[in-house]
Amino acid sequence: MKARPTMIIGANGALGSDLVLAYGNEALAVTHAELEVGDESRVQAYLKKANPQAVINTAAYHQLDECERNPAQAFAVNALGALYGARACAEIGAKFLYVSTDYVFDGAKQKPYLETDKPNPESVYAVSKLAGEQFALHYNDKAYVVRTCGLYGATPSRVKGTNFVLTMLKLAREKGMVSVVDDQFITPTSTRDLANQIKRILEDGQPGLYHATSAGSCSWYEFAEAIFVEASMSIELRRNQTDLATLAVKRPTYSVLENQALKDQRIDIMRSWRDALKDYLRDLLASQSPHAPSEALAA
Repeated sequence: MKARPTMIIGANGALGSDLVLAYGNEALAVTHAELEVGDESRVQAYLKKANPQAVINTAAYHQLDECERNPAQAFAVNALGALYGARACAEIGAKFLYVSTDYVFDGAKQKPYLETDKPNPESVYAVSKLAGEQFALHYNDKAYVVRTCGLYGATPSRVKGTNFVLTMLKLAREKGMVSVVDDQFITPTSTRDLANQIKRILEDGQPGLYHATSAGSCSWYEFAEAIFVEASMSIELRRNQTDLATLAVKRPTYSVLENQALKDQRIDIMRSWRDALKDYLRDLLASQSPHAPSEALAA
């Protein structure tokens, strides 16, 4: 009998692409064009036919401004998409893993958030993701929710077409000077590392809520500084402060997560964010022409 696959929804996105690589022949890659997660009947039919042993939902409507302008779409993808996926998986006895966000917290704690900390979402995006978490855990007793933070990877964001690392390198090449805020704190997280961690969670972890980010934390300024050091670039890097008055949408200024559930179950395989960044940049620069370093920085 053929083994049941692991379905990866959002397979052409940043995290989804690395999940496909992590699962190899076991992966059933599904893109947004193939499956609209907010269409309940379509989700049920698709999963019933594919009969996966697990579904990983990485699909998200995550542009903050767009979510504020179109809350119905945000909830259709981020909340109802989780609900429909969790219920459909329960009907076929499959595990369901929903990828969520650090934005469910308001940042007021100013020290790493635990899974047991009470969320306080402050945007439509964050509220819709928290609703998705609750739907997933309520409608499937084999559901997993994985909150993460600061993602970057080999495949740029499908919507943005880039990530923070690529943006920094491009700005440095074009302008020679970059200004970055130093009062917002995160944990940069490699999608390659997160994909491997998610695989481990589904293999060995108990259903429930997890935080999964690289180890350590930094400001966006410190992240940019590390990027330029690892890329051996000498540029002018300026500190900047967040102007809260100009932000159209609230976001946490501190959203560092503690991987406590992973540690408690002894399945935390996430390395430091600096080590992950070093490997990412090594692979990125090596993939470009060795005779044209400026091309590598424009990737």
